[in-house]
Amino acid sequence: MAEQPRRGLTMLGEQLLPVLYQHRLMTTRQLQQLLQPHTTYPVYLRRQLARLRGLGLVDSTLRNRGGGRGELAWYCTPAGTQLVEAAGEVTVRAYRMTPEAAASQLQEHTIAVNDTGLAFVDAARAAGHECGPLDWEPELAHRLRDGGSRVGDEAFLIPDAVLRYTHRGTARQTLMTFFIELDRATMNPGRLAAKLRAYARYQTYIPAPPPGRARPTAEAGTEAWRSRYTAFPAVLFVLTGATPTALARRTADLRALAGADVRLRRAAHRLSAGVTTLQQLQKAGPWAHVVVPVFGPDHAPRNALAYTETTT
Repeated sequence: MAEQPRRGLTMLGEQLLPVLYQHRLMTTRQLQQLLQPHTTYPVYLRRQLARLRGLGLVDSTLRNRGGGRGELAWYCTPAGTQLVEAAGEVTVRAYRMTPEAAASQLQEHTIAVNDTGLAFVDAARAAGHECGPLDWEPELAHRLRDGGSRVGDEAFLIPDAVLRYTHRGTARQTLMTFFIELDRATMNPGRLAAKLRAYARYQTYIPAPPPGRARPTAEAGTEAWRSRYTAFPAVLFVLTGATPTALARRTADLRALAGADVRLRRAAHRLSAGVTTLQQLQKAGPWAHVVVPVFGPDHAPRNALAYTETTT
């Protein structure tokens, strides 16, 4: 049954469904910025969204906080989710957006994560690099310990998003991956430092072989992340939800906590981590000097390229 309405969709309708499926909740503004950046008024986009809603494939909720209060935020319905998964265009995820979740207190967090992805997409368009509508994925689970979880020692690391970007220079291209951690000034800086410790643990985590089975020689001593990434992603903390002065204090607090933590000091030479603000990413882009290093005495901002290593 799901195949029939799909045959009648426009090209824009075909693009909207996997984008909403993967990014969970996006405003009309974000969808226009992502899929129709050269249009002044999203008349056609709104028409397509209304058509998809008429087909029962998407639905919307009012944005109830933030600067865009009162605008619509869109998500896939169960029928739209089924259609996207049947097409096999994106990685199937267990998460399902519901009307309740779309209108919940997590609404602004999800929208801000997608604004971070959009900042990289805009930068790629302006510079002739590659970062497209599906090049960031929210909440991908990464196991960082064997067995089940226990209180105070979670079994999985779950970034707010994993973002991929190809930076094309005159002589080489750099394939970059970032672990995005979005903070709306709602958590204690100590929790940000705890997230950083989790990334340091994941960087050195080597899965144990299943009980009763010897580890194959080729996999002996191999860190888990190497099966997913060509180089360990840089950790990028993106701060928002407060004044620039308050966010600068949070940046300084995170740097101080990282410098005072013995485990993080040991990881500093191998774990690449920076902190910036969503407003700076949106205004200047990731290739401006807007990313402050988390580790070390030098707190001068750098661009995002300084935090990556993989080149071809």
